[in-house]
Amino acid sequence: MTQVNLRPNETQDQLLKRFKKKVMKSGLLTSLRNKRWFVSKSETRRMEKKKAIRRLRRKRRMPMDE
Repeated sequence: MTQVNLRPNETQDQLLKRFKKKVMKSGLLTSLRNKRWFVSKSETRRMEKKKAIRRLRRKRRMPMDE
């Protein structure tokens, strides 16, 4: 459970922004979206493999700073 406490002299907007950051960092929404539907293990592996390939391609395109 993500929880934030109101700091002295903090506006509601700042509090909400801090809460959103905490939720995003915890990965709570991502896990909820993933658990919305059943995904078989083979499908999960296939998706992870695609992600890895995309990550490698992006990494190759990026110029190295050396």
